[in-house]
Amino acid sequence: MKELRKNIARLVASFAVVALIAGVTTSALSATQPQLWEVWVGAQSPDLGDQALAFLPNELWIHAGDSIRWTHASTEIHTVTFLTPGPPGQIRPPNFGSTFGVPVGCPGNTPDGASFNGSSCVNSGLLGQGPVNLGTIIQTYSVTFPSTGNFKLVCLVHPDMTGTIHVLDPSAQLPHDQAFYDAEAAKQGATLVAETSELRGSSNSEDENEGNPARVTAGAGAIVTTGAGSQTLSLSRFLQAVLVVRVGDTVEWTNHDPSIPHTVTFGPEPPDPRQPCPMDGAPPCANVSQTSDGALQTIINSTSDSTNSGLLVAAPQDRKGLPQSPLGVTRFRVTFTTPGTFNYFCSLHDNLGMKGTVIVH
Repeated sequence: MKELRKNIARLVASFAVVALIAGVTTSALSATQPQLWEVWVGAQSPDLGDQALAFLPNELWIHAGDSIRWTHASTEIHTVTFLTPGPPGQIRPPNFGSTFGVPVGCPGNTPDGASFNGSSCVNSGLLGQGPVNLGTIIQTYSVTFPSTGNFKLVCLVHPDMTGTIHVLDPSAQLPHDQAFYDAEAAKQGATLVAETSELRGSSNSEDENEGNPARVTAGAGAIVTTGAGSQTLSLSRFLQAVLVVRVGDTVEWTNHDPSIPHTVTFGPEPPDPRQPCPMDGAPPCANVSQTSDGALQTIINSTSDSTNSGLLVAAPQDRKGLPQSPLGVTRFRVTFTTPGTFNYFCSLHDNLGMKGTVIVH
């Protein structure tokens, strides 16, 4: 616990330095003059493995006519998106189009400085420093709010990353100033990253990894809520990343994250990581089939073999008024028939350092 408090203190300090470097103002303007509010998107550990998938903070009170500028602060990609509330509410679009790497907006993206009053959606496009195949990615995005109302903020990449913007009449007194939001962003970001780091020791105990198949945790996470929405802790790491097994052994990867997908990929980057091998346009790869208990499985016969699990992810949360969601696929099993060193990665998060190795002897 003492070490956790030290980590949080260090992260709070780093966020404060970033805020100063960015020139964030800490004094509120009068209600007669529109104000630009500064907030953050995402936070992460120095090695990029502990990701806070969150708007920081994820609740603001502003005046009609004010603007908010979100500055991206992590390597993981995000969007700043306001969908139309309805009724009926706008259907949330998929993360990507028919070709992976071509993001889908609400529809499309809207220019920086767009205006949102609930009548039509506003979407930043991708913020962050993601994989090269995602193209040009911006770092800041601003939205102006001309009308009063309470508006939901979402990330199209991460389903459990939401927030709320309260837009009040200019005559109303605001409960907080910029200095409060600076401190709140630093505190929330530091706490989320520190709590994510604690997940590194929560899986892959020795008892779990005895026997066959050998087990590897392929990511872990948790969803936390504030009064404004959801924030997600995501550990983008393979726990027991270097595993030693014997010829003929089977290794089982399980994604323990409640909402963030991962892949187990051997060989080159697949053109569409959502699809298990074989894939159109990909090099020949080991055939992937489904087991009787709903997992996916394959056999690797050579260090030159390629294979991809597709997305390993839990089923979305069931909600009243919607059809029951089908079971997710969270496990991938590979049997190794020859000795050698087999390197693999998550094709969604290899830019965050999510990689591993199986040594077969």
